[in-house]
Amino acid sequence: MVNLLLTNDDGIYARGLSVLREELSKDANCLIVAPETEQSAVGHAITISRPLMVRRAKKNGAFWGYAVSGTPADCVKIGVRELSEKPIDFVVSGVNLGANVGINVIYSGTVSAATEGAILGVPSMAISLDTHRDADFSFAARFARRMVKFMIEVNTLRNIPLNINIPAIPEKDIKGIAVVKQGRARLMENYEKRVDPRDNIYYWLAGETQLPEKEDLDSDACSLRKGMITITPIYYDLTRHDALPSLGECLKHLDLERLA
Repeated sequence: MVNLLLTNDDGIYARGLSVLREELSKDANCLIVAPETEQSAVGHAITISRPLMVRRAKKNGAFWGYAVSGTPADCVKIGVRELSEKPIDFVVSGVNLGANVGINVIYSGTVSAATEGAILGVPSMAISLDTHRDADFSFAARFARRMVKFMIEVNTLRNIPLNINIPAIPEKDIKGIAVVKQGRARLMENYEKRVDPRDNIYYWLAGETQLPEKEDLDSDACSLRKGMITITPIYYDLTRHDALPSLGECLKHLDLERLA
């Protein structure tokens, strides 16, 4: 059987992870290695300044998985390198509560876990549901199972991680699947200023993801809003390759002697 590593950024007892494991276990060996506590929006952070604590977590009296005192990227690293007794064939991160589209992908611990899998040479995907309340993860989990099988058996580009978003609408209303680029939608932040019982001021980040005025129609956020399942191939190379020639030409005229 296929050996899967399951993780997330919502925490080891998150309902999205539980539903995902239940579905994927039907035809795969599933090892959960997930954060001890919620790690949303930690991006691709890893733990280097303190020990990484790992405990065997139980659910209903039985072994559930490994709870890690770190980030989603930590979980994938230690899961693949240390905790799995067998080679991992595929990493699945999710099902996340809330979509990961546009610029928000940079902050996402869910997506970073899939990216880490690719860095380690393991085919990976992140899957998210476009809602923060009254979530029904059942269809997303079934779709994840279908995609794992596709990625392993059919897709010749299986070493490229995928970022998948599922619209939170009835299954019969989903319009189809769209392979799209990452757009420019982003969280429009605002901070709520509050005062604690000891008169100390603190701020709570809030806001909603919004599209820019001229967002491309073939972007992830636009397609998701149309009721499409969005699939975006992602990569950890942040280079603006189109800017390399012009920047190199400009820097030819930089006089290093004047910096001395």
